[in-house]
Amino acid sequence: MFKDDCLFCKIVKGDIPSNKVYEDELCCAFYDIAPAAPTHFLVIPKDHIGSCGEIDGSNSAVVAHIFEVIAKVTKDMGVTDFRVVSNCGERAGQSVPHLHFHVLAGRDMTWPPG
Repeated sequence: MFKDDCLFCKIVKGDIPSNKVYEDELCCAFYDIAPAAPTHFLVIPKDHIGSCGEIDGSNSAVVAHIFEVIAKVTKDMGVTDFRVVSNCGERAGQSVPHLHFHVLAGRDMTWPPG
């Protein structure tokens, strides 16, 4: 299911181009247009889920699949040290209301972040 006004749904449908690094029937991964690290890509479910706050028993399997994809893609890229981030809500920094996971690598990651 897609939302007509969702940027990431438009990317999934091919209405907006992206630099994809991975795609299958459940999710796709593409480079962030404003990278915060030398390696920075997003992994999103193809079906619209608004954020982590909307994950439930009906859609949680795709999240497990996304983490399997993150492990595969980083391994294929030769990346061993990386951070996975998902912001939930505007005050937490979520700028696109479609569940997505940032994968960042290639620099030291400090703690706490932001």
